[in-house]
Amino acid sequence: MDGAHDGYAGTEGGAFRRPLFEDATARALSRVGIVDVGSNSVRLVVFDGAARSPAYFYNEKILCGLGTGVSATGRLHPEGRARALAALKRFAALAEGMAMAPLTGVATAAVREAEDGPEFCAEVERETGLRLWVASGEEEARLSAQGVLLGWPGAEGLVCDIGGSSMELAELRAGRPGHALSSALGPLRLEGIKGGKKGLKKHIAATLDDLRAEIDGDYETLYLVGGSWRAIARIDMERRDYPLKVLHEYEMTPAAVRATLKYIAENDLDEVRARTGTSADRMKLVPTAALVLKAVVQKFRPRRIAISSYGIREGLLYGQMPDVLRDRDPLIEAARFAEASSARIPGFGKVLYNFLLPLYRNARHDRLRLVKAACLLHDTAWRAHPDYRAEVCFDNATRANLGGLTHAERVFLGLALMHRYKNSRSEAFTALAGLMPEKDVEAAEVLGKAMRFGAMLSVNSPEKMGALKYFPKRKVIELVISPGTRDLFGEVVEARFESLAKALGCRPEVTLR
Repeated sequence: MDGAHDGYAGTEGGAFRRPLFEDATARALSRVGIVDVGSNSVRLVVFDGAARSPAYFYNEKILCGLGTGVSATGRLHPEGRARALAALKRFAALAEGMAMAPLTGVATAAVREAEDGPEFCAEVERETGLRLWVASGEEEARLSAQGVLLGWPGAEGLVCDIGGSSMELAELRAGRPGHALSSALGPLRLEGIKGGKKGLKKHIAATLDDLRAEIDGDYETLYLVGGSWRAIARIDMERRDYPLKVLHEYEMTPAAVRATLKYIAENDLDEVRARTGTSADRMKLVPTAALVLKAVVQKFRPRRIAISSYGIREGLLYGQMPDVLRDRDPLIEAARFAEASSARIPGFGKVLYNFLLPLYRNARHDRLRLVKAACLLHDTAWRAHPDYRAEVCFDNATRANLGGLTHAERVFLGLALMHRYKNSRSEAFTALAGLMPEKDVEAAEVLGKAMRFGAMLSVNSPEKMGALKYFPKRKVIELVISPGTRDLFGEVVEARFESLAKALGCRPEVTLR
């Protein structure tokens, strides 16, 4: 499963029948719609934006319960089947008005296991023109792992994707999916297990014993994919009163997972559902999913558990990408795309980054990429009302659907962009301040003030903006300007330069070249 063939494109029965990335150097993705027919939900996602970091142009989900009762009857749930077909008809009609290539459809456990699955696929194609590719259990596991890689380049660990009728496991090693397999541990599939809760726990434990025998590595990180896992993570946020309600890259420790599973068992789920905004249909699956998660954590003993909002749909896109595209940083690609479409002077972000580099001569790569992303994004909110630009920047960074960005990094990026527009910090940051150490708060302020100063020198010829020199031991920051641009260094520029120097604890000096 290497290269551009990981997405099963162009193969007999494959999801795609056309290449999505004909030009490996492309920065933008042509709009593409994917329909995911799962055991519990049917979803349409339309991707657009940066090729390496696709944005969600449209996203609609209907919980149909297609796989309810399949383990007992061998057939798709009649009401769920009717609702799924109606949803797919709607999705096909929506796609017609979105100026994009034909929809791509993928179906998973319920459709592949039900005896009337082929009949359902034929009906869907007849009624909507959409041909569903039915993924095998191993293919489903690999696609989920590829989805994780879309957001976490180079990720290593174990991916666990829970759907309604199945649960998939896949290794990630050196940024590639490894051993992958599927099991019948989906909540809908477990409904028919006899022996009550005791019998269910015994069945889950026995199944996981078999899985552990096949996937026997040590995995520091467990990546969770799937709606039931996300619902549990949302409950964990509620229990902890966690301030940033972004599920992607949300992390839990094994101890936190155990505490939340106990919380689920001991609390009224209707009240929990109301507080977390979880749908009634999803919450019905949570108690059973909680038992599975508890057993998975006990069996594989990860040190950290991370939530991925990316799964099969994103995995299909990742599978189509050539390696040169996969190797790009999703955060930087998303920031570049935003600058190209929204900044007043597209391309100046790179100039600003190079101008500020003397401040970061000894910085690590993880800090430099945040500095670069901030410079690319520094002017993308200029259309917002001046009184609210700082807050808009902060909200965009902390709540945007971005991959390759931890929660602490989101807050750092948001705070830096906030200080790009004003010196003070808003209540929005105060609520999230506990997610990053104080030294990073100070570093974000320095970056914001540096961008605030540097942006004043952008003019029509950015290359004439001068050069910065930073001498931390001498506690001096120097701006070297040429005679032809001396007039640019007015009162406001001088004040911002002094503000930057103060944040660095330095003396400002201006030298005429």
